[in-house]
Amino acid sequence: MSKIKNSLKDSLFYGKILLFGEYGIIEDSMGLSIPYNSYQGSFVFENTELLDFKDSNKELLKFYNHLVSLSNNNELPCRLALEAFAKDLESGMAFDSSIPQGYGVGSSGAIVAAIYDKYAQNKIKGATNTSILKLKNIFGKLESYFHGTSSGLDPLICYLNLPILIKSKSELNTVGLPKETETKGAIFLLNTGEIGKTQPLVELFLDRLKEEGFRNMIRNQFKKYNDASINAFLQEDKKSLLANVKNLSKLALEHFKPMIPNLYHQLWQEGIDSNAYYLKLCGSGGGGFILGFTEDMEQAKTKLSAYDLAVIHKF
Repeated sequence: MSKIKNSLKDSLFYGKILLFGEYGIIEDSMGLSIPYNSYQGSFVFENTELLDFKDSNKELLKFYNHLVSLSNNNELPCRLALEAFAKDLESGMAFDSSIPQGYGVGSSGAIVAAIYDKYAQNKIKGATNTSILKLKNIFGKLESYFHGTSSGLDPLICYLNLPILIKSKSELNTVGLPKETETKGAIFLLNTGEIGKTQPLVELFLDRLKEEGFRNMIRNQFKKYNDASINAFLQEDKKSLLANVKNLSKLALEHFKPMIPNLYHQLWQEGIDSNAYYLKLCGSGGGGFILGFTEDMEQAKTKLSAYDLAVIHKF
């Protein structure tokens, strides 16, 4: 949905991008997630027969029923005004969103954030480590409806609309991002045009963690390059950033092939071989967007001229 009008006087909730930490944060690697304001969603009312509007209302009703079930079993992680939610759904409320589903940019996270913002009672305020952890826990339980399991990170970013640095499972803080520059270096998104499925890929990853070799790779190699990439990015050390992202790209192609659509395996390798760009997973992968890092965006555009690219940060 993207053309429904008559928005309520509610907040807009933006998408998010997990720049670093995909899968690794499950094993306590660092992570860095940022808002992505090119996509957004909000609750709307409108008397319309548009198919997508009615579909959104039906999907929200399913989520509402899930929340009622949690409430009946005393498993709801926060107090929600469910009666008000039900009345709004009866009045035809939908979630008007331009955030593509299955692309790793927070479509379900925005819905969860919007529901918490509109219906939560005694909302947690502030952005301290303690309040962030509490919100993340609540959001994880709410968003698990969509993915089977959820860290709660996506709705947290969508709700706070602030970059979050994940130092460990128990230490999360807001962080300032480096100012964008007019130099050639850039982080970009590559649109695969395919929808990714989060739940089966996360389950596959968890199964692979039972293998000692894979587990050691995550804890030693992946964590090393991932954490170094985050530190280099925040410290504006372009050379170190690109060197570590290149190693992450190699690891992904070697150990995360099921998370990379088959059509992009060769393109992934070509970036590593040419040093024109380095690709990495955007969230769980499997389709949607792929993240790219390059020292020279014009060169990357030339190499990737057949693909839909969007620059998200210049460095």
